[in-house]
Amino acid sequence: MRLPTGDSLMEDIRIAAVTCLSIAGDVDRNLGVTVQWTKNAHAQGASIVCFPELGLSGYCLDRSICARAAGAYEAAVYTLRQLAEDLGIVILAGTVRQDDVTGALFADHIVFAPDQPITAYTKLHIAPPEKGLFTPGDRIPVFKANGVVFGIQLCYDAHFPELSTCMAMDGADILFVPHASPRGTSKEKFESWMRHLPARAYDNGVFVVACNQSGKNGAGLDFPALAVALGPSGEVVGKETTPEGMVVTDLSKNMLNDVRSHRMRYFLPNRRPDLYARHGKS
Repeated sequence: MRLPTGDSLMEDIRIAAVTCLSIAGDVDRNLGVTVQWTKNAHAQGASIVCFPELGLSGYCLDRSICARAAGAYEAAVYTLRQLAEDLGIVILAGTVRQDDVTGALFADHIVFAPDQPITAYTKLHIAPPEKGLFTPGDRIPVFKANGVVFGIQLCYDAHFPELSTCMAMDGADILFVPHASPRGTSKEKFESWMRHLPARAYDNGVFVVACNQSGKNGAGLDFPALAVALGPSGEVVGKETTPEGMVVTDLSKNMLNDVRSHRMRYFLPNRRPDLYARHGKS
């Protein structure tokens, strides 16, 4: 693990996070929306654009719809890989993946970075309604692109503090948290997120960027529009609640350094992992 120091290696960066409608199973339609929003983000100077959880496949709990959407995985990957190369922008987009041998379904969020191999984060904590449908991943990766190191968590993942700490200890400066979280209004969803996302930022001295699907997805779910960016002290530095909207925010190295050089506001160097290990991992 590489513990971040008081002088972050991160470069100043402009990020975008999109809240948009994804129709369950309609990969062609959702891909077109993703392409258009990526072009919009690029036009506004963003170096990274993040889309909601399973934005390409749409989110639902119907195995047949998910499996059908997974069949378009390769075509969607090809299109977005080319777009990332053409625009020089990092695209973070999610879709269902199916194992060719076992048939297991995974919730992936793919990193399309210019001049880099395609990589992905696979959801690690499967929410209770999703169990029996999705298979959890078994790795905690971090990614480096366009001058920053970042982690990705998917929706339910963000409720497990250890995951954020593992990513921060591996050098992450930003945690992207794409959601497919239905029910409630944008205001209610924001209040829900403010119970835990600021803690992930504050405890680890990292930026947190989250975005949700929006609208009725054609499979009985209705998502409240929301995208937010949080600073490393847990403060909101960007917010969007317009359906089919995007938050564009500048994240600065100085904001990180102000926290990580403060002896009372940066907690990672004072962790006691030896103590935690003795207490057990369960």
